[in-house]
Amino acid sequence: MSEAIGPDTGRTPDDLVRAVEATLFAATEPMSPAAISAHLGGAEVGPALTELAGHYAGRGITLVERGGCWHFQTAADLAHLLRREREEVRRLSRAATEVLAIIAYHEPVSRAEIEAIRGVQTARGTLDVLLEAGWVRAAGRREVPGRPVIYATTQAFLSHFGLESRRDLPGLDELRAAGLLDPVDDVLAEAMGMAPDHFPGSADAGYSDPSPRPQGGDTGNTPENALD
Repeated sequence: MSEAIGPDTGRTPDDLVRAVEATLFAATEPMSPAAISAHLGGAEVGPALTELAGHYAGRGITLVERGGCWHFQTAADLAHLLRREREEVRRLSRAATEVLAIIAYHEPVSRAEIEAIRGVQTARGTLDVLLEAGWVRAAGRREVPGRPVIYATTQAFLSHFGLESRRDLPGLDELRAAGLLDPVDDVLAEAMGMAPDHFPGSADAGYSDPSPRPQGGDTGNTPENALD
C-alpha cells in the first residue's frame, strides 16, 4: 500500500487513490468495492479505500463503510451546523415499527412469519410504508408451497440508523436501558423468540418458528394511517 496521504508526508496521493476519491465524490449512492473496481477498469481498490478512510478521519467529512458499501458523509459532531430550521418529522406507527424490527432481526421473513410473531394480521399498508421509505425490500420468494415473498432490510436502513451492518443492532438490554421498551414491548420480544438478555444478531438471521399466538384482527393500518 502506498504511503498515507497527509500534509506532513511531503507526497501527493497516487492516481488510483485520486480516482477512487473522485468516483466516490461523484457517486449519487454508496458504492461497493466491486462497483468501484469495475468503474476503474478492474483495479484493486481495497488499499486505496483504507488509505482514504484514514486520510479523512477526524475531518469535516469522513469516508465510511455501511453494509459493505462506501460513501462520504459529514462528520457526526457537526450535524448541529447543518441542521435545517424546518424539519419534516416522519413518525412510523406502532405497527410499522414492530414490523420493521421483526424484519431487521429475523430477515429474510415472509408476511406470514411476521404475522406469526406479532400475533395479528399485518395490513398491506404497513409494509408499503416501509417499502416506500426504502428501508425494506422484497428479497425473493420462500421455496415453499405458495412461494411467499420474503422481506429484508436495505442499505438505506443501515445508513439512516448509522449501522455498519446488522451486527450493530442494539440488544434488548440496551433498548430497555434507553427507556425504549415497555412491558408490551417485552411481550413482543418474547414472541419474537429472543433470549431475555439479548436480541439475535445477523448470525440468527434465519427465522425461528415460535408457536403462533391466537390470531387477532387486522391492526387497521392502511397506507393513509400507517404513518402517524
